[in-house]
Amino acid sequence: MIKGRSTRFARRVAIVAVLLAVAAGGGYYYWLGYGAQQAAAPRRPAIPVSVTATARQDVPIHVSGLGTVQALNTVPIHSQISGELVQIAFTEGQHVKKGDVIAKIDPRLFQAALDQAVAKKGQDEANLVSAEKDLVRSKTLVVKSFETQQTVDQQQAKVDALKAGIASDAAAIESAKTQLDYTVITSPIDGRAGIRQIDIGNIIHATDTTPLVVLTQTQPSTAIFTLPETLLDPVRDAMGRGAVEVTALDQNNTRDLATGQLLLVDSLIDQATSTIRLKALFPNTDERLWPGEFINARVLLETRSNAVTVPSAAVQRGPQGLFVWVIGADASAQMRPIKVGPPTDEVTIVEAGIEVGDSVVTEGVYKLQPGAKVAVTPSTPPSRAAAIPAAAKDAP
Repeated sequence: MIKGRSTRFARRVAIVAVLLAVAAGGGYYYWLGYGAQQAAAPRRPAIPVSVTATARQDVPIHVSGLGTVQALNTVPIHSQISGELVQIAFTEGQHVKKGDVIAKIDPRLFQAALDQAVAKKGQDEANLVSAEKDLVRSKTLVVKSFETQQTVDQQQAKVDALKAGIASDAAAIESAKTQLDYTVITSPIDGRAGIRQIDIGNIIHATDTTPLVVLTQTQPSTAIFTLPETLLDPVRDAMGRGAVEVTALDQNNTRDLATGQLLLVDSLIDQATSTIRLKALFPNTDERLWPGEFINARVLLETRSNAVTVPSAAVQRGPQGLFVWVIGADASAQMRPIKVGPPTDEVTIVEAGIEVGDSVVTEGVYKLQPGAKVAVTPSTPPSRAAAIPAAAKDAP
C-alpha cells in the first residue's frame, strides 16, 4: 500500500518537473525571439535640416510702396497765334534743349504788321517835329502880340497828342514784334519730344486743344507712391534726421532702377484707403525711369547697427507667437520663442530669445518636434526675389 502511494507521488513530481521545464524552455525561446526582434528594429532616422548661425550685422530698415513715375515737367506745345505751319524743326523722340526751335509759322502777315507799325511811328515823329516848330513860332508871336494865347494852347495840345501817338506807336511795334516772334515756336524746357500731332501745311490756332507735340522733362524725374498711414511717424522721423534715400525697383521688385531722395509727404491722409502719398526725386541720368511707369519705391528709414539677425525663413509662427528651432549641442531641435524687430528683405532682427552663435533651422522645419534628432545638410542660398515670410511680415 505504501509502495503504491510512493509510486504515484513520484509520477506527479516527474510530471510537474516536465511541465516546468517546458515552460522555462518556451520562455527562454520567447525571450530570445523578442530580443532579436528588438535588435533588428531600426532606430528613427535623424531629420535632415539646414541651419544657420545667428550673427550681428548692420541692417537697413526699409518700407515699400507702389508708385508711378512722373516727368518733372510736361509741356504740351501750342501755338500762340493763328497761321500756316510751314516748318517742323524736331524729330519725334528727340532730346531738345530750352530755346531750340520746334516749329515755324508763316511770318509774312506778322512781318507786314510790324512794318506798318514802324511806318506809323515814323509818320507821327515827322508830324511831331513840324508841330513843335509851329509851337515855337506861336510862342514867339504871342509875345509880340501877333498871335493869341488860344492858338498857342491849341498848338501845345497838338504836340502833346503827337507825343502820345508816338508812344502808342512804340507799343504797337512791340506788340507786332512779339506776334512775329510767336511765328517761331521754341522749346520752353529741356526734354524729350513725343509724337507729332500736327503736320506741315495745316492751319493752327491759338485756341486749338490738340498740341503740336508734348515735351516731357525726364531728367530728373519724380515718383508718387503710397504707404500705410501707420508709417507716417517713422517716415517723418527719418526726414527729421536728414535726407531719406528712396530706391525705385521694377514691378517684380527684383531690379534696381534708380536711387533718389524723398521730397515730401502729402499734407493729407487718404481716409478711404488709410494711406499717405509721398513724392521722391530721382536724377534719372540714364532714363531708366519712364513717365507713367509703375514702380516699387523702397524707403530707407534707418540702419540698425550691430543687430542680432537670423534668416527670415527661420522665423515661424505658433499658437504662442513667433519662434525659431534651435539645434543644441546634442543635435536635437528645441523651440525658442523670440521677439523680433522691424521686418527686412532677407533677415529678421531678433531683439530677445536667442544669442549670437545659436544654430537656427532654415529648411526642414515642418518635420521637427521638440527633442527630435537632426542631421545638418548644406543650406540653399536665399534669392533676393524671395518673398518675406508671413511671420516676418506680421512682426511688430
